[in-house]
Amino acid sequence: MKNTYILGASLLISGTIFPLQTSAQSAGSANDEDISVRIVEYKDSTDTYITLHENAPKIKGTPDVPRFAVHGKEGKYYMGIGANIKAVALYDFGSPLTNDNLFVTSAIPMNTPPGNGGQFRFSAQQSNIYLNVVALPGTKNQLGAYVSINFLGSGYAPSLQLAYLKYRGFTAGYNYSLFTDASASPATIDYEGPNAFSCQIHGNIYYEHPFGTKKEWKAGIGIDMPANSFTNATHTSTVTQRVPDIPFYIQRSWADGKGWLRLSGIVRNLYYRNETAQKNIDRVGWGIKASGMTPVAGGLTAYYQAVYGKGIASYIQDLGGTGMDLMPDPDNASRLNAVKAWGAFGALQYNFSPTVFCTAIYSHVRTYADSYTDSSVPWKTGYKYAQYVLGNVFWQVNPIVQVGLEYIYGRRVDFDRSQAHDNRLQAMLQVSF
Repeated sequence: MKNTYILGASLLISGTIFPLQTSAQSAGSANDEDISVRIVEYKDSTDTYITLHENAPKIKGTPDVPRFAVHGKEGKYYMGIGANIKAVALYDFGSPLTNDNLFVTSAIPMNTPPGNGGQFRFSAQQSNIYLNVVALPGTKNQLGAYVSINFLGSGYAPSLQLAYLKYRGFTAGYNYSLFTDASASPATIDYEGPNAFSCQIHGNIYYEHPFGTKKEWKAGIGIDMPANSFTNATHTSTVTQRVPDIPFYIQRSWADGKGWLRLSGIVRNLYYRNETAQKNIDRVGWGIKASGMTPVAGGLTAYYQAVYGKGIASYIQDLGGTGMDLMPDPDNASRLNAVKAWGAFGALQYNFSPTVFCTAIYSHVRTYADSYTDSSVPWKTGYKYAQYVLGNVFWQVNPIVQVGLEYIYGRRVDFDRSQAHDNRLQAMLQVSF
């Protein structure tokens, strides 16, 4: 509440000191104008909106350009401080998940106590506050900065969502891995999204470069802070990681960038300790992925992704933190092996009008963890595969208000053939400033 008061007071002061202008009014402004605060229309065609939008992460359903943008003197920088207030009411039935914001199919309880088959919850933790700044816009030395904070920490504690800098094709900071194609995931009320989505946010630096006669091609390579989750054998232990993960991709776009296909890869060095030999062992992990978006016809658009690899569980959304990057060798209690896994999802989005659209998603994740075990781990138990099915509809009521309704079905199946499912029905009200 205190942050809301501060933001409102800041905007009031800004409007008093600096003259407010709309995007249309600013078109004829002189280059030597003083600092001003301008109102940016939703998805308008001004340089202000386009520049700030390109600097922001491509997260579907989350506005990334604030309604109020500060123009520096002579247009030497654009700066916006924005907020998305997102309130969600939800009802789970089946085997209810404990997380109100993330529908994680691998976390569906396998043994729900009798009498606990339904649950009503309410959350505003997905709300975020962000700073979007671009200095020297339109020049070779254009520098972008973006910082976002949400409230997904315990008890609504502020939590860093993203923080990065962009300069001459380089991006560095706390951001999505280059192995993540964020734009290929459709809009959902669920903060998690499809369980097969290859999503990892951590420290990284990467370089991207467009090429081709119409800049229809793009390629990138980077280094990521290692992300790992191991299940140790009787005589192994986890050690600090020495080598960064290396993601890379090549992408072909068409239809003025509205459609694209991205082919991605990642190579990882995963270190663990062989306690019998008293030495560190390096296992190589690798992954390949195809992702993209295709305008089909009229208002219909398809989103898709397929990922496969060994030792990349931390990069598949449903498997992060489950100990499936490396697991025990069944024939050697001092050895770990990279685990094979794959995931795929497809989605269709239909736009009834510029303000109303609906989405349908099917997503599937499969692991082969039953091949990696020793006497310390029960044979053929634990997560085998999971399914994620979603349908939603969104209505952009006006430039700052959006409402949505969503249904999710999730099913988890273990190697011992036990299974559990959860259903979630949720409604959203989002106000963006």
